[in-house]
Amino acid sequence: MSGRRLPRLAHMSGPSAAVERLQPFGATIFAEMTALALERGAVNLGQGFPDWDGPAAMLEVARGQISTGNNQYPPVRGAAELRQAICEDRARNFDVEYDPGTEALVTTGATEAIAATILGLVEPGSEVILIEPYYDSYAAAVALAGSTRVTVPLVPDGTGFALDVDALRSAVSEKTAMIVVNSPHNPTGTIFGLAELSAIAELAVERDLLVLADEVYERLTFGLVHIPIATLPGMASRTVTVSSAGKTFNVTGWKVGWALASQTLLDGVLAAKQFLTFSGGAPFQPAVAHALRHEQAWVTDLVADLQRKRDLLTHALEGAGLSPFRTEGTYFVCARVDQDALSYCRALPASRGVAAIPVTVFTDHPEPWREIVRFAFCKTDEVLAEGIRRLT
Repeated sequence: MSGRRLPRLAHMSGPSAAVERLQPFGATIFAEMTALALERGAVNLGQGFPDWDGPAAMLEVARGQISTGNNQYPPVRGAAELRQAICEDRARNFDVEYDPGTEALVTTGATEAIAATILGLVEPGSEVILIEPYYDSYAAAVALAGSTRVTVPLVPDGTGFALDVDALRSAVSEKTAMIVVNSPHNPTGTIFGLAELSAIAELAVERDLLVLADEVYERLTFGLVHIPIATLPGMASRTVTVSSAGKTFNVTGWKVGWALASQTLLDGVLAAKQFLTFSGGAPFQPAVAHALRHEQAWVTDLVADLQRKRDLLTHALEGAGLSPFRTEGTYFVCARVDQDALSYCRALPASRGVAAIPVTVFTDHPEPWREIVRFAFCKTDEVLAEGIRRLT
């Protein structure tokens, strides 16, 4: 035998052999709460996925693609048909022009687009600003890139939340490379208005920062208009916009997302993405292209249905003695429960037969969020009604 040492993994018996920068990222809260829901037979209002199918014609396109042999690697940038449809959709709905050949990249869900953007554009040792509460994959992507996350808070604003613009400005340092902006916002359901987005844009231009705009809920808005930050002055050349088909068309399991940016930025995203999954979802990409072009009426009906479900859940939470916050978009209603949110959520499957998510798990500074819980309303009427019955 040679004198070469065995890999470190062979000597480890602890709970995780992950490298140090990933040690904080164990099993997610979604896995824990879903397991509790299954164990107790609880209604799962925790994880944000719809439990009914998307447009029938879109599903039929996917079936046809599978049966006719579109089951191998698509191009690394994504099928040309889908990139063209994505760019047409952005121009039609948001008046933003992208070149499908050089400024659109199909990814394995928005999560990969987020990770590839940070890995491809942020140098190790740089700082990335996250607005908390933040979607949990952001922090993991920053850690993978060898960078440091810096957080700034949302703060109470009447019955909702608003960005602390002064805290954002104070958080920028010489090491800051990127700001991650999520609007409509998960988990709070907040939509950033023009004043907030303009403040972010002005700061990004002034300090020469990149912006990663996570806009996966861009269509799921209730009475307010989503403003892409890339449309603001000076932002087209410094923004990577991420979205996906999963939330818009009820196909979260297809994992078809995309990134849109100038060629200079997108080439950096592609440099990382090609070594993550290379490409995927071959039969689903033409189906999503069909949906973007032909299923706008279905999306309009979906939004109206979700708004109705939001109202039902909000009223139910009030009836259960909780204090719900305003939800302007997404799948979620947050509510103050007047006790420790994590303990409440761990007990809820047994005490009420419902699963939910404590907002503290999305923050680096949990105290302001210690009593706030996120509930998902993207469920069939039957499931949502049963969850409401149990809560009240």
